[in-house]
Parts: sequence; structure tokens; C-alpha cells
Amino acid sequence: MVPPTFGEVLVEENVFLCVFFMVKIFLGTDHAGFALKDDIKSYLLELGCEVEDCGAYVLQPDDDYPDFILKVAQKVSECVDECFGIVFGGSGQGEALAANKTKGIRAALFYGGDLEIVKLSRQHNNANVLSLGARFLSTDEAKEAVKLWLDTEFEGGRHVSRLQKISDFEHSQ
Repeated sequence: MVPPTFGEVLVEENVFLCVFFMVKIFLGTDHAGFALKDDIKSYLLELGCEVEDCGAYVLQPDDDYPDFILKVAQKVSECVDECFGIVFGGSGQGEALAANKTKGIRAALFYGGDLEIVKLSRQHNNANVLSLGARFLSTDEAKEAVKLWLDTEFEGGRHVSRLQKISDFEHSQ
């Protein structure tokens, strides 16, 4: 039997189980990504995933993305091999920059285009946070990117030493 991928849902006695049931996913956004965060949160919950919403909890046009994104990054840094973060913003750029200020975080940015970049962010960079540009993605595009990102495993190999160099530098600061 071929093991299921992230997007495939196992059904057992009418109970839906997320394939990555052991992986917790933290979500965070500002006002610009608020609607997309809620859509992705619903999508992940429908799949049976464990999701923790780190805000924003209400739509406030004057909120600041670091207040929510840094919460996600901190939580992911505390369970780096057992969890992921997905953050949302207008372009996703500021959110990726903020997340990457936290030790151990490797945030990748996606705001549309070729999905290969999402796959490579996991395969080569072992990204543990995905930053999505909500002003440039439809809900369906975001779902497709999230599914691919969660489905893709880190290749290891030559990429391990590269990531170790980044980690060593991080810890020398």
C-alpha cells in the first residue's frame, strides 16, 4: 500500500484523520491576510489537522503584522521538528522577514506563480514557515500551495551542511 500524502484523508469508522495528525500547524496574520487565514484554517481543520491560530482574531485595519507573525515564529522555534507555521500578509514579504528574525526559523515566501518554488523551499531549505501573499493568491491557489508544501519532504544530502552553516551563524550572534 502506498502511504497517503498530506492532501489525502484517511477514513476510518466515519472519522477523518489528517495524515500529518502529529504535526501541529500555527497560523498568524495581520488585516491583509485575515480572510485567507480563516479559509486555510478551515481547510486544515477539515483535514483533521491540529491548528493553533495565533491571531489576528478580529479584522483591524491598523494592526501590525509583527504582533502575530512573531508569535507563530516563536512557537515553531520551540517545536521545530514537530510543527509548521503558515503566515499571511498583503505580499507576505514583511511576514517572511519578521519570521526569519527568530532563531531556527526558515520562512519561505509564496505569492503566486510557479509552485516549484514552494516545493523547493521544503526539499532544499527545509522551510518550517510558509509566508503567503494574500493580495496575490486566491483561496484555491493558497490551498494548493499549502498542500504541496506540507506534502514535500526535506531531501537532506548536500542541503544539510548548508543549513548547518546558517544555524551556526545564527547561534554565533
